[in-house]
Amino acid sequence: MMATTATTRVRSRRRAPLRKNAREQTSVARRLLFVAAFATVLGVGCAKKSGPSSAGESATINLTGAGSTFIYPAMTQWISDYQKANPGVKINYQSIGSGGGIQQVKAGLVDFGASDAALSDDQLKTMPPVVQIPESSGPVCLTYNLPQMKNSLRLTPALVADIYLGKIKRWNDPQIEKVNPGVHFPNEPIIVAHRAEGSGTTNIFTTYLSTVSPEWAKTVGHAISVDWPVGLGGKGNEGVTGLIQQNPGGFGYVELAYALSNHLPTALLENRAGKFVAPSAAGTTAAIAAFSASLDKDVRNPVVDARASAPDAYPICGFTYLIVPKNPKDAKKAQALAGFIRYILGEGQQVAARLDYAPIPGSIAQLDQNLLDEAIGSGAKTP
Repeated sequence: MMATTATTRVRSRRRAPLRKNAREQTSVARRLLFVAAFATVLGVGCAKKSGPSSAGESATINLTGAGSTFIYPAMTQWISDYQKANPGVKINYQSIGSGGGIQQVKAGLVDFGASDAALSDDQLKTMPPVVQIPESSGPVCLTYNLPQMKNSLRLTPALVADIYLGKIKRWNDPQIEKVNPGVHFPNEPIIVAHRAEGSGTTNIFTTYLSTVSPEWAKTVGHAISVDWPVGLGGKGNEGVTGLIQQNPGGFGYVELAYALSNHLPTALLENRAGKFVAPSAAGTTAAIAAFSASLDKDVRNPVVDARASAPDAYPICGFTYLIVPKNPKDAKKAQALAGFIRYILGEGQQVAARLDYAPIPGSIAQLDQNLLDEAIGSGAKTP
């Protein structure tokens, strides 16, 4: 009996692993079946979920633009506001400078460009068919880094030209002190800043210098890019602003919003009426009014150094132009772009005014509508 019992226990112990393995295999099989079933359900769920998402993505209209840094503060707000009201439209704007924007339009890489320098007739011959729509205007201000100075810096046209010609090199130059009586200037160098890339802001500024300084007109001239006699180059209005902030004694030209948002002072500039005027939207509006007859003939004409009969005009102003290719192939994109531009020319003008840009006058606004129809066609009138 004892032998039989021992044998039975041995056999029992030998069969136990077999039952255990069978249970494990059954359990694994059940888990595999569950995973397969779950994967099937998940796959169906994902397929159902991806359907509407893909449809939504395909319904989104993507627009791209590039160019002017001058208009970037307003453009950023315009895009934000328009996208909130029109969630099916996404707009990406690259602030790369007017010259870069022109080249992007020329290469067909963007749906629209923005430039503070209007294309001349000769330049238009090298471009695909486009229209130029003036959509905003504003002043180019002169800003500086003189923390110890309590009053606003006063400058004459001759002083500005001579600083950029490298003829006036230090802040305590007698010619600067003469225009700013009672102000003690430091015996420090003027760190001149300018744009490093092709820039519409540069075109406006150098057009002004060429108008007020025969020497500048003869030796340097005006364009989106020039051979600067002196100074450090910064990329974009952002880069020039940074150079001025980082260098005590810094001095340069930027769009007004950049100076204000970075808490930099702006100079009062003498106009032809002999009045020292601060850069502002109101000063820009006065300048545009002074050039109304010229602008009626060609909206590309400059708005600098207004005549003496416009005492409130700020001397350095300009437009930003949307460069829009004619007859776009994609009808949905054309409709979306037309809606965005009509918003800029309508409600967007109030947005720009809050950022110290000047609104487009009524006569130019009507011209803009005609140019937009010419570019995109009457079929894109509904946003």
